[in-house]
Amino acid sequence: MRRNRKKQSAAPAHQTRRVLTQREVEVMRLLAKGLRNRAIGEKLSIKEGTVKVHLHMIYEKLDVDSRLGLALYAHTKGLA
Repeated sequence: MRRNRKKQSAAPAHQTRRVLTQREVEVMRLLAKGLRNRAIGEKLSIKEGTVKVHLHMIYEKLDVDSRLGLALYAHTKGLA
């Protein structure tokens, strides 16, 4: 049985930076380092709920559907 998976974007890193805000790139980098939402929020001086909003927007913009998918994307693009 085959699962339908979302296709990861093949955009180069510089294009990813144009799609995401600077704050979204910061959130993505910290997530890729293994930080949890609360730790990301503390590091960036924002609330955990705001981190969740940023992650939702990143998932939408990059067409990824999980933390792991985003971390893999960031590492693949050299953004981690």
